[in-house]
Formats: sequence, structure tokens, C-alpha cells
Amino acid sequence: MAEKVPLKDFRNFGIIAHIDAGKTTTTERILFYAGVIHKMGTVDEGNATMDWMAQEQERGITITSANTTCSWNDKQLNIIDTPGHVDFTIEVERSLKVLDGAVVVLCATSGVQSQTETVWRQADRYGVPRLAFINKLDRLGASFDRVLGEILDRLGANAAAIQMPNAHEEHFEGIVDLITMKYHLYKDDKGEQIEILDIPADLKEKAEEMRHTLIERLSDADDSIMEKFLEEKEITVEELKAAIRRAVIAAKFLPVLCGTALRNKGVQLVLNAVTDYLPSPLDVPPITGLDPATGDEITRATDPDAPFSGLVFKVATDPYVGKLFYTRVYSGTLNAGEQVYNSSEQKKERLSKIVVMHSNKQEIVPTVSAGEIVALVGLKEAKSGSTVCDADNKIVLENMKIPEPVVSMSIEPKTKADQDKLGLTLRKFLDEDPSLRVNYDHETAQTIISGMGELHLEIIIDRMKREFNLDCDIGRPQVAYKETITQPVKNIVGKFISQTGGRGQYGHVVIDIMPAEERGAGVVFVDKIKGGSIPREFISSVEKGIRAGALTGVLASYPSTDYTVTLVDGTYHDVDSSDIAFQIAAKMALKEGLVAAKSVFIEPIMDIELAAPEEFMGAVLGDLNTRRAKIVELGSRANLKTARCEVPLSEMFNYANALRSLTQGRASFSMEPAFYDIVPKYIADKIIGERETVSGKKK
Repeated sequence: MAEKVPLKDFRNFGIIAHIDAGKTTTTERILFYAGVIHKMGTVDEGNATMDWMAQEQERGITITSANTTCSWNDKQLNIIDTPGHVDFTIEVERSLKVLDGAVVVLCATSGVQSQTETVWRQADRYGVPRLAFINKLDRLGASFDRVLGEILDRLGANAAAIQMPNAHEEHFEGIVDLITMKYHLYKDDKGEQIEILDIPADLKEKAEEMRHTLIERLSDADDSIMEKFLEEKEITVEELKAAIRRAVIAAKFLPVLCGTALRNKGVQLVLNAVTDYLPSPLDVPPITGLDPATGDEITRATDPDAPFSGLVFKVATDPYVGKLFYTRVYSGTLNAGEQVYNSSEQKKERLSKIVVMHSNKQEIVPTVSAGEIVALVGLKEAKSGSTVCDADNKIVLENMKIPEPVVSMSIEPKTKADQDKLGLTLRKFLDEDPSLRVNYDHETAQTIISGMGELHLEIIIDRMKREFNLDCDIGRPQVAYKETITQPVKNIVGKFISQTGGRGQYGHVVIDIMPAEERGAGVVFVDKIKGGSIPREFISSVEKGIRAGALTGVLASYPSTDYTVTLVDGTYHDVDSSDIAFQIAAKMALKEGLVAAKSVFIEPIMDIELAAPEEFMGAVLGDLNTRRAKIVELGSRANLKTARCEVPLSEMFNYANALRSLTQGRASFSMEPAFYDIVPKYIADKIIGERETVSGKKK
């Protein structure tokens, strides 16, 4: 590569949005204007640079996040284009974990949608500074002002437009820059010939009004602007830009841009905003982690001369070089061929190559340093979320949040010879995708794969066939039900005594079980043993038994969750007590406790957002009512009626086909997991009956 770019000139950012907002098209235009590609592809034609997988090209959606690098205004841009579909939310999660900034793309007709809110919350969780780009302003029903209002209302952002479109649906003329108060007029279809003029008279009044709003909102986030605003002093372009940059980096302000990526208008201004306002690696706080030896918190400065540390945020398999370990380097410098310490697995590893990714193509580089995003080749033990660091300066960085799967299906190879191949293939997918789970159901003798939705699992099955030549029989999708308790119980006894000649087994525990205050708490174990009634070395055995027992509930063997188990008493035997005896005693106590605490099923509830022409809305809502839907909000958008509702996932399988037939294919919907709720008794009885039937057949 050319000489090293200084750290202050790096911009690591992602493109995030709801499905079909135009992320991949925007990225394609960025690469064209930055000179990386010389012909613009489109998602519809299946030739977009960042959608390189066959499944992406066929379906016209992004499935896996793709990295690329380019330069603009003497800044090096490391871009990650992320999927918009909720089934691939792990790709957004792990990208935001390692990025310094993000561009949120919104459709000018659909506005803020359910997945927009999800990616917004993910960005909030990681404190990622953002810009917003309202795209597709050339479409029928597009409204910049309405979407800007939704950003304020639904996302709760302190946002203001820094640009104003001169667009009337399919007629997109140009863009008013509210910072410089200049008009950018587009003269050609490729968006390369731009004339910068004074603002036309008919746009001047609105532009001044919007600039006043911009300064007003910015003053809430920046003291120097507030001072000038209150004193009614003139604010220069340089002062305004500097204040926007400070407020964006502090995540206190959201600049809103506009354009139409497909018609090649507004993308260069997005690039200018990225270089002007999003942070460099030096502008974000230094990474913190834990010392694996002491558990103390330690900080690593974003400095090429500091000890090396990096986070493997994604693993992908390349047919030519094997596994690629996408890594964000937070500190230090690393050379190809050097040894690194994998502190997550506590093993030393040697890397063979360092590559910079351009979608699915690679460029070999000799070295990498703080602030860069690259792929490492040659690691053996690393997984998504592994920390790699200097062996003499160990650190463990915080892993990303892995979402819980909501859909399961059984999978069996068509031939006995493929049984071992299935295990090896699934292991490869598990290394790549932390949101995928695999387990073996002993009751039904089936391998069960669980994921984020039907499409997620469908893509996994498709990839098995194409990449590994593995044909499988698939069971119908199953909901990931769980069990939880409805009331507290105290003093539940679990006692395991076994005398089979020689040394026996003895374990005795007494536990209390209390429902969690809110869903998603998981199983919490609390030790309240006093006076040594159970020796310290067996407390961890009790916890191990509780956690193992929680994996199989008492109603239909679904995992149990959302309660606190408190170990309050017990006894032991000097000779016969053992780790396994206390594990079994804890399992026995938990099983009895779940029955006594009136265990019930809980099921995933989905947040559904749909839009349909008015004449079909009655039929659509009637159908949703048969699916146990709770209507949350009705509204309208352009010439469509909209509905937002909460529906159990079990009622939503194959809903796309049902909606298509109800509306002559003129409606659209999106859904994402919202929360877990108690299953009605008549459905619970049906689940238990089905489970017993399946188990009986297999046995």
C-alpha cells in the first residue's frame, strides 16, 4: 500500500438501516465516486459490489456485512455495509461494536421503520456517533419533512437538517447546503457535474428557516453555539462545522442529509459529511478491557506504539485462503508472520497474512496498526468475539451482545454417510455466526438448529448445499418456547444419596426460587450459605447443577429462564459428598421447585409493521386478529394505511404468502423480536400434546 495514513485521517464507519432503505446502493455510489469501481452496479441486477454472495444476488438483500476501503478528501474510509433484515441482526451488532461512526439511511417514503429503531438502539448501546441520510427522495410519496419529524419523534434524536432537497417526487433538481447556504444543482445522470449556485429565490425563505432550526438544535448540544445564538451574533461556516463535529462525536446531535443514491444525487455530500463530522479513531475514548490475571480494568490508548490489542468481530470462510478473521485493531502494531496471544482462549497463535478487504477480494499488507480494520489469516482457535493481543501485555476486550434465537428446525442428512459431514459443517457455521445455535434433542433423536428467523435458517441450509454439497431433510420451523415461573417458592429440598458398595454419593441442598422482575434476566444464582453447611468447593457444583437443570424445563423440556435461585441451606458428608452428587441434588431441587412455582410457557412476541392500500386494510386486520395480534397503532403514510402490532411468532410462519394473497401483492411488512410473554393455556396444552406425540413416536 501507499505510505501510512495518519490516524487522525481514518474514518471507520458503517451504513445501517431498515431493509430496502438503500444501504448497498449508497455504498456502491460511494465506491464509484471514490474511484474504487468504474461502473455502478445495482441491487436489482445483482451486480452490486458489496452483495457478493450468490444468495444476496438472487434475493436482492444483504445477508452478510461486507468491508471495503477507499479514500475521500485525503481521508481513508473503512466502510462496512450491513444487512437490514432482522434475521441477520448479529451482522449489525458486531459491526457497530468495532466502528467509530455510522450513517443511518432512511427511505423518504417509508421513514423510520421497525428495524431502523432496532439499529438505532444497537448504535446507542455502543455509543456510536451518527449521521442520517434520507434517501429515495425521487420516489412517489417521498417527504423529507415527514421523515425528519419521525426521526425526532420515534428515535428521540436531537436532529436537524444540514441540507434541504429541491425535489418534487420524481423531479429531483438539487440540494441546498444549509451550512454554506449554497445550492448544488445536478446537471447529469451520473451526478458528477454539479454547479454550485446561490440559493434560488423560491427556496430562500424555507432555507433560512431551516438554518435557524439547525443552529437552535445545535445550541442544545454545544455551549459555544448557544452563547452566540443567545447573543444573536453571526456564526461563521467554520464555527458551525466545528460545532457540528464536536456535537456528533459526543453523540449529542444528528445531522440529517438528503438525496437519492439510485439517481446519483447527494452521495458526494454524504462523503463530505463523513470526513467532516464523524470521528477518527483518536476522537473516540480509548478501549478498556480486563486483565485476565487479576480481573482489573485496564485501558489501551489508540497508539501504534502501545502494546498490541484487537477484537476479532467476524469469522468468514474463503475458498482459497481458508478462514478470514475480521479484526479491529485498537492499539499497537502487528506484522505478518508474528505471534499473537488469544486471551479469550488463552492460547498463542501465529498469523500468516494480513489482508485489507474489498468486499470479497483481498489486498495483502505487511503490517497493521491502531485504528485499522483488517482480516487476519492463519489463526486456529479464534472465534467471533475473541481478543488477540501482545503475549506480554494481556487484555480481554468486552464481547458483543449476542441475540437469543427465536426459531428452530430439525435437520437430518439424507444419507448416513453425511452424518459426520453435517457435524463438521455446522461447526464451521457456528464459528462464523454466533447467533446460530445447534443442539441434539435426545428425546426425538434429532439435531436442532436455532436462529433469528426463517430466512436466517433458510440461508444456512442453502449454503450447506452450495458450499459443502450437503443435502438435508428439514423439519418445519419451531418456535423457541421457554418456561418460567409465576410465583415464589421457599425451602425446596434436593437430596441425592446413592450407596452401591464402596464409597457412596451424598448431596443435599435447600433452595428458594423467585420470579425475575423483568423478562430477559435469565437464571440468576445467589449463594446465601452460612456457617459452612456446604463447603465452598461444592457451591460451584450446585450452581453448575442449577444451570444444567434450567436447560430442560418441567412442562415439555423447553429451557426455563427468568428466575433467581438462592441456595439457603444443605448438608454434606465428609467421605461421600462429591461434585457430581451436589450437581444432581441441585437438579432435583430445581425440578421440584419449578413444579411448585407453577411453571408456564413463554413465547417470543414479534413487533410487526405493515403498510397496505386502504381497500385491503380491513381484510389484513381481520387476518391479524385470527393470529392473536394486539394492534398497537394505526396510521397512514403517503397513499397507504399502516399498522403496528404485536403478534406471537408461532402465528407468523409463512405470513408473507398470506399477506400477498390478501392484498394482491400490494402490501409489505417487517417484523422483529420484541419480548417474551405468557402463552395462553389452550395453546400451552397443545404444545405439550405435540411434544409428547413426537417423543412417543421416536421412542
